[in-house]
Amino acid sequence: MSTLDPDTLHWLLAELFGLLLVAAFFSATEAALTALNRNRIKQLAEAGQAGAARLLRLLKQPERIAGLGLIANYFVLVVFTQTGTVIALNGFAYEASLPLSLLIAAVLVVFGAVIPRSLAGLAPERWATFSAPLLVPLVWLSRPLTALLTVLPRLLLQGLAGGPPARELDPLNREELRAALQGNGATVPQKHRDMLFGLLDLENVTVEDVMVPRPDVVGVDLEQEWADILEQLATCRHTRVPCYYGNLDDIAGILHLRNLSRLLRQSREFSLEDLEALLVPPHFVPLGANLYIQLLNFQLARQRMGLVVDEYGDIQGLVTLDDVLEQVVGEFTTVPQSATRDVSRQADGSFMVDGAANVRELNRSFGWSLPEQGPKTLNGLILEALEDIPEAGTSFRLGEYTIEIVQAAGQTVRIARVFPPPGEAAARARGDAELGD
Repeated sequence: MSTLDPDTLHWLLAELFGLLLVAAFFSATEAALTALNRNRIKQLAEAGQAGAARLLRLLKQPERIAGLGLIANYFVLVVFTQTGTVIALNGFAYEASLPLSLLIAAVLVVFGAVIPRSLAGLAPERWATFSAPLLVPLVWLSRPLTALLTVLPRLLLQGLAGGPPARELDPLNREELRAALQGNGATVPQKHRDMLFGLLDLENVTVEDVMVPRPDVVGVDLEQEWADILEQLATCRHTRVPCYYGNLDDIAGILHLRNLSRLLRQSREFSLEDLEALLVPPHFVPLGANLYIQLLNFQLARQRMGLVVDEYGDIQGLVTLDDVLEQVVGEFTTVPQSATRDVSRQADGSFMVDGAANVRELNRSFGWSLPEQGPKTLNGLILEALEDIPEAGTSFRLGEYTIEIVQAAGQTVRIARVFPPPGEAAARARGDAELGD
């Protein structure tokens, strides 16, 4: 039998409803503030938006907001359950009191926490802007209690640890940062994400992967005829040129063509000795260095180009600062160099590829997945797969790719035809069509 008069029962039910609203407000506010894009709020505040400025001030006091939410939630939990118990025991039969108490607790969880959090997460900025005017005075009024909740645990921890607790930072590792970027794809533009991913991948790429191999290095042999040296300098397309005696291992130095132009302005005639005086000592780079370390080394040494040497000190190629930066921002030219110089697309969907083409650049330019762990060029990849010097007309399968030797000379494959998997070819064709539109 009920021992509560109707007025008291109505008052207790109204109290439950009010507590439910308080719980829903703080649950939604906590979810909204957690999901806010702080960079956007900062930009809006700098643009003079009052609501954003108010939110920014709140976000700068996370301990007080957390303390206020903790106080409010525990207050609501205790009073709500006590009130519900009173209603269940005095307003209904004893047999119905336990199921009713459980129902009241479920109502608090569902309508006071789960649903408000879900709704606020759908539009966090709108809800946070709405709740900020109410939250600011509440944070100010609760300062004594939140300060007590903040200071007391610190004092207890100091007493237990024998000193002030050290604040340890747990920085994100590379994979966690990559996952965070992928999870926030809607807020980070694709181009920026690609650049960040390229920066994260620098430690996985070595100098050997991006260097200009020794046979392709453009240099000046100072032992050739003087007229030939002048002709080579006049037609050179690079700003920095290695100069050597006889072969690249006997390096004389690096010539910056800007210095040469200054010499030409001073005197129309100059000699080999004048040219040698302009040379600067070369910067050497280890073959296996990862690109992140090499980028720092270029910065510390104030260099833009280095000669790549192996463990025996032999020069294997050349790497520039541009080669490193292209791994982050992509090719500086409109069309990838590898696609114009080393690759020719055929009408049947295959590709005629120069044997000296870099495997990594082929994968980056055309979305292929050729093995990158072994040889760096397509010629080396073919020789490793066949374990023999192939003849023209030889065809074989490399994973999902069909490769046909078109031209071979001596111990190298000059030109090969690559048939990518049908799925990759179709995806590439769709991408080209979209670009064309």
